Amino acid sequence: MKRINNIYQKICSLDNLRRADETARKGKRNSYGVKLHEVNKEENILKLQKMLIDKTFKTSEYQVFKIYEPKERYIYRLPYYPDRILHHAIMNVLEPVWIKTFTADTHSCIKGRGIHSCAEKVKQALRADVAGTKYCFKSDIIKFYPNVNHEILKEILARKIKDKDVLWLLGEIIYSADGVPIGNYLSQYFANLYLAYFDHWVKEEKKVKYYYRYADDMVFLGSSKDELRQLFIEIQFYLWENLKLEIKGNHQIFPVSARGIDFVGYRFWHTHTLLRKGIKKNFARAAAKGNMPKSIHSYLGWAKHCNSKNLIKKLTK
Repeated sequence: MKRINNIYQKICSLDNLRRADETARKGKRNSYGVKLHEVNKEENILKLQKMLIDKTFKTSEYQVFKIYEPKERYIYRLPYYPDRILHHAIMNVLEPVWIKTFTADTHSCIKGRGIHSCAEKVKQALRADVAGTKYCFKSDIIKFYPNVNHEILKEILARKIKDKDVLWLLGEIIYSADGVPIGNYLSQYFANLYLAYFDHWVKEEKKVKYYYRYADDMVFLGSSKDELRQLFIEIQFYLWENLKLEIKGNHQIFPVSARGIDFVGYRFWHTHTLLRKGIKKNFARAAAKGNMPKSIHSYLGWAKHCNSKNLIKKLTK
C-alpha cells in the first residue's frame, strides 16, 4: 500500500491556511469566534503557521456541553481560532487521500454520501433483490465515539500517511480528548477511518453484497437468518480483536417484511419507505406552529425522499 509523504508543508502553507479560514467561516460570519479572529486576521494566520512550523501547536481547551436530542450525549466545542481553522487546513490536504480509503457504502459527512444517498442505496437494493434482502441484521456499537482507541486509530492513519510531522499533528489532536470527541470537524473522519478497514473486510473477505454503514449504525441484508447469525458471530470477533469495540446487546435479525428497517431517519420495506416515527412527530409539531417555520423546509426535505405525499398534504395544507 502506497503511503504519502512530504505533505506537512502543504498543510502549513499560508495559501492553505487562508483558504481554510474562508471555508471554516461559511455560515458562521456573525459568530463571536469569527468576529474576534477578524480583528487580527492576518496576524493570527501567521502565528498559526509559526506554531505549526515550530511544532508548538497545542489543541485549545474544549467547551463541553450536553444535548438531549436526538439522544443524550456530550458535545465538544473548540474555538474558531486556531483550532477550527487548522482542522479545515488539514482536511483541505488529506480529505482526497482519506476518501479513497472508504468503500462505496460508507456514508456520513462524506461529500455526496449523506443520509439521502445512503437511503437511496438501501431502497434500490430492496427493490432489485427481494430474495437476497429478505432478512436484516441491524446493529450499532457500544459508545462508539468514546471507545475509539487512540493507538489503534494512529496505526490506521499511518497506513496511508508516512509523513512524521503530519502524524505528530494528528496525534496531538487525537490525544486532546478521550476517544473521538463529537463536535470536532475532524472527528467524523476519524470515526469513519476507524471502521474503514472493517468495511473492506465485510465487503471483500466476507463477500457481503448488501452492507451499509452510516457512522456506527450498520445494516446487513441477506437471504436467510442463519447466514446473518453466522456473520454476526464473526463481526463480533473482528471488532473486538482488531478495534476493541463491542456491538450493542439490542442488535436485531428479522424479516424485513415484518417491520421494516429503521435506519438513517426512515423505515424501509421492499415496497415502500416511510419517515421514522420520531421525525414524523417532530414534523407534525413544527407544522402545528404555522407560518411555515424554517424547520418545516428541513422536514419537507426528508419527506420528499420517501412515500409521504399524503403526510405532506395533511401537515402543510
